[in-house]
Amino acid sequence: MKYYLIIFLLPLLLLASCDDTTTDTVEDTDELEDNFVINGEVQGAQNTTFYLEAISQQGNIDVAHAKADSKGKFTIVGNIPGFGLYQLRLGESNDKIIPVTLVPNDKVEISGNFATFETAPEVKGTKWAKVMTEYMKVYSKFHIEQLDLMQLRGKISDDELSERFMKLKSSVDAFAIENMEKDPGNPFNLVLSSSATPAMGFEGWDPKNLDVLRKVSDAYLSKYPDSPMATNMSNQVYQIEIAYNDYRANNSGERQAPEIALNTPEGKELRLSSLRGKYVLIDFWAAWCGPCRKENPNVVRLYNKYKNKGFTIFSVSLDNNAEDWKAAIAADGLIWPNHVSDLLQWKSPMPQLYGFSGIPHTVLVDPEGKIMATGLRGSTLEQKLIEIFEK
Repeated sequence: MKYYLIIFLLPLLLLASCDDTTTDTVEDTDELEDNFVINGEVQGAQNTTFYLEAISQQGNIDVAHAKADSKGKFTIVGNIPGFGLYQLRLGESNDKIIPVTLVPNDKVEISGNFATFETAPEVKGTKWAKVMTEYMKVYSKFHIEQLDLMQLRGKISDDELSERFMKLKSSVDAFAIENMEKDPGNPFNLVLSSSATPAMGFEGWDPKNLDVLRKVSDAYLSKYPDSPMATNMSNQVYQIEIAYNDYRANNSGERQAPEIALNTPEGKELRLSSLRGKYVLIDFWAAWCGPCRKENPNVVRLYNKYKNKGFTIFSVSLDNNAEDWKAAIAADGLIWPNHVSDLLQWKSPMPQLYGFSGIPHTVLVDPEGKIMATGLRGSTLEQKLIEIFEK
């Protein structure tokens, strides 16, 4: 089920592939002693091969596989290097996949139906089996609602679509947080943890989630001290904490915006500090950036709405072609006069100076030159400007 893998497992898959440990340790498992077994019976899956796979940056690695008999029964045995996140794939399709958080010596029993394998498997035999089975039921309801919501793509705004999606996902997140709090050391928390990570940025993210992630990380380090997965998760939680502290500092209203002094399309130097006395939205963008160009009409609309109330925009382009840059300014109607670029694309010092790795990225600066907020787009940008200008 592609939606499931993309939305919920991606953060953990990246965590699992931070180094080459997984790749190195799952090779040549035929020479190692078997330390797990998965028995299953899936109705409608007769004579279909089941694959247990590890995920790495080099792609999925076949840990072990087995062909089901004429009744859909199968047994997979093999060796895993330690506690970790794997996936069980039914057949050759990438839609029939479920996550399994195996621990050495696990004896797992899986039953279900071919049609609902990826949403409603019944899992028994391990400590993490019960929470996985319950989670998949919660997720199944969400998945059906999500598919209905996707039918509205193009009929409602992206902001409303995102808002509705997050509302639907809240039931899954609530289940995940509750169960992580209840049992921090449960192996299936590798999957549940994605509900606590700020996948869409820190705007609206509950910082209490950081405490939950710390509990899980500490429990894993205690329970699986030699596991690369436990170490990787600890590192990820540490990185989230650093990023959140940086986000909080940037949105406290105390940090001065670093000076930007770059050339306009006409070749004249323009400084950010020359706009003191106004609320300034620093907009990092580029002509080649599709999401930036898609956001530009919203930025233009808000500029026109508040330009006479002390608001302006300072557009910083990460282009490397002057003509493309100028053409995009004209095509998108970016009528404010404050456009600058060093035409160095990602070699520009701007990403490091302002701490971003993707565009569009925005920084809202107050009349004294202090940073008020970062990463505002769409409805979140409009809401912030309403708070400022329509009190």
